[in-house]
Amino acid sequence: MLKQALVLAALLLPGTFANAHEYTQGDLHIAHPWSLELPPNAPNVAAYFVVHNNGKQEDRLLSVASPISDDAQLHEHAKTAEGLMKMQQVPSVAIPAGQDLVFAPSAYHVMLMQPKDRSLLSDGKRFPLTLHFEKAGDITVQVAVQKQPPTDQPEHQHAH
Repeated sequence: MLKQALVLAALLLPGTFANAHEYTQGDLHIAHPWSLELPPNAPNVAAYFVVHNNGKQEDRLLSVASPISDDAQLHEHAKTAEGLMKMQQVPSVAIPAGQDLVFAPSAYHVMLMQPKDRSLLSDGKRFPLTLHFEKAGDITVQVAVQKQPPTDQPEHQHAH
């Protein structure tokens, strides 16, 4: 009996880890928070994820925080009047009702300025990131640090 229980637990364990990288609170669902491994000379690191708003009302990401940095910011890539792409800080990000908003390279993203513990930013590690939403409240996720971007990352979308 004990042997069967151990085998069953071993079979179920990978599924538990696979599901542990998605977070739901209220009408919001956050999928696969990730970050690229921090190169040795890079001063800052970005974090990405997908937010799906299952609600009938827009929510808003007001700010972010992480114990690995004293300065976590919301950023976007935007086209300048000259037609060039520029990264800039934004005060908040609208999450449209019934839609996905993808935080990805060259789109919305979180910037963690001057990380305190660079050892947490190597492949296979995870670090906490708290997302402060207007309606859903605070959602703390674990950001997976990876050598390569995920291959299943959907196309990015901006909501303006």
